[in-house]
Amino acid sequence: MGYGELIIRSYDAQNDRVGVEELERRCEVGPSERAFLFTDTLGDPICRIRNSPIYNMLVAELDSQLVGVIQGSIKLVTLHKPPNDLAKVGYILGLRVDPLYRRRGIGSSLVIKLEEWFIAIDVDYTYMATEKDNEASFKLFTNKLGYVKFRTLTILVNPVSHRTSHISSNFELAKLKIEEAESLYHKFMSSTEFFPNDIGNILRNKLSLGTWVAYPRGESWGYINNSGPNGVVVPSSWAMLSVWNSGELFKLRLENAPLSCLMYTKSSTLIEKLLPCFKLPAIPDFLHPFGFYFIYGVYREGPLSGKLVRTLCKFVHNMASKSKDCKVIVTEVGGSDTLRLHIPHWKLLSWPEDLWCIKALRNGETNNNLHELTKTPSTRALFVDPREV
Repeated sequence: MGYGELIIRSYDAQNDRVGVEELERRCEVGPSERAFLFTDTLGDPICRIRNSPIYNMLVAELDSQLVGVIQGSIKLVTLHKPPNDLAKVGYILGLRVDPLYRRRGIGSSLVIKLEEWFIAIDVDYTYMATEKDNEASFKLFTNKLGYVKFRTLTILVNPVSHRTSHISSNFELAKLKIEEAESLYHKFMSSTEFFPNDIGNILRNKLSLGTWVAYPRGESWGYINNSGPNGVVVPSSWAMLSVWNSGELFKLRLENAPLSCLMYTKSSTLIEKLLPCFKLPAIPDFLHPFGFYFIYGVYREGPLSGKLVRTLCKFVHNMASKSKDCKVIVTEVGGSDTLRLHIPHWKLLSWPEDLWCIKALRNGETNNNLHELTKTPSTRALFVDPREV
């Protein structure tokens, strides 16, 4: 049986929304023996990139039927060494192809078309993220499309309990003004890989709940004249993080969970309520749509900074426990970053290897820089943009 011409065009919210949502459902069906997460975009299939500076969504049609979709966003980030440390990068996400139309080059065609859009806007590099176990996705990008492995990240997931976490009285916590947070990020994290040049826009976004710092009680923190770089008094140890409310964009739901998981979820929740003295960890109700908080921009300095990071994470947990539908707190850090040792998480829910792959879109210097980036082990932290989660 023959097929008509494949048409790839920009997403039309009025005409394509229902078709894209149906395609997402068909693609989310996982293997019968495994549980998987279903994403509810709340009627807005483009929600995951809508807060990015520049974004686009393409759909693929075959015989008047929507058979594929892909999304992309563009931003300016720190990538190289000074003085030419900024690069325009395009992020690829949400590649979906109808299961009945796979192995026909539709996925490759969507990526190539999106790359053409990147090139037209002078993008230097394009990158994507995939799970280590997603062999089909990894081979498509590396074997067929010329991408190379760039960094390996760890996704840390911590369930939100009804029980309030204890916060030590030895530490002070303070919420920063947006201008203060923006100044600190530019001062201390501007050399971090993938640090967004428009960090101020992220901090001012309505989904960003705020930025907090923690430091030892009795030490000074503040902004006064002639007190150091940008007028900030930095304690001997301190830590900082920001929180993004991803649950306002889309919800998650656990599908195809085994009976044992269902029984443990119900029983652990009941025990936590009836017998709190046992302090048994309860698994949140993942069977109904739920939201999550994403911690980003984590920075620390000093001998006590690890404990201060953990204290801030406990504070975020207590804040999340007051939310109606926030069931987990998510953080993503470099795979070799010792920061992960201080962030509370459950190994059962976390992903140890999230692969980032990258490709140079322009010849010459960008190719040389790419070789240096991919062959040299990362010695710096990596900034994960909450707008791309």
